[in-house]
Amino acid sequence: MTDIFWIALTTFIATVGPLDVAVIYAALGEQMSPAAKRRMALRGVLLAGAILFAFALAGEALLRGMGISQAAFRAAGGVLLLLMGVDMVFARESGGISATVAEKRDAETREDISVFPLAMPLIAGPGTIGAVILLGAGGELADRAAVLAALGLVLILTFAAMLLAEKLHKLLGVAGRQMIIRVFGFLLAALAMQFLFDGIFESRIFQSRILSE
Repeated sequence: MTDIFWIALTTFIATVGPLDVAVIYAALGEQMSPAAKRRMALRGVLLAGAILFAFALAGEALLRGMGISQAAFRAAGGVLLLLMGVDMVFARESGGISATVAEKRDAETREDISVFPLAMPLIAGPGTIGAVILLGAGGELADRAAVLAALGLVLILTFAAMLLAEKLHKLLGVAGRQMIIRVFGFLLAALAMQFLFDGIFESRIFQSRILSE
């Protein structure tokens, strides 16, 4: 249980990116009052949490309903998370780890950013949703509880980062923020490769080929 908690915590920190969320939140809410910004931050985290917890609890049933094996999903999830990890290491923006340029431009004209782009796609983005399903599928009850606990902790950290966005930006600066993102990007890439290896192993595709020969 301890191992899966730390794996899930590292993965969610990398895919959600509390520091990135805080920076974008501060930029988009620059003209709003502090009270309005706090309300939107709380609403965005709660909405994103509802979405992610729903996928964590119903993700396995969703896979079965679509006829997708856990092995296939592990392999596909590993590839997706690997691409995200590479983008983070090389400081490249992508729709998997942040809002796209078009989404940011659209959000600048909105008075309420709690649903879009805060809840989705910044917090509950495609990478985080995939990671939630991937980590929660097929595990024992204790493992699933550890994944949910890690997810809840990351959501709390994200909310705290938004409330402290200006102070964190001054403290870390661009270089400090990018260094942290790169470290978690490397860890995410390593975890992604493990998911990919596990998916290939569980599929028994090579074993089937050897037996057929």
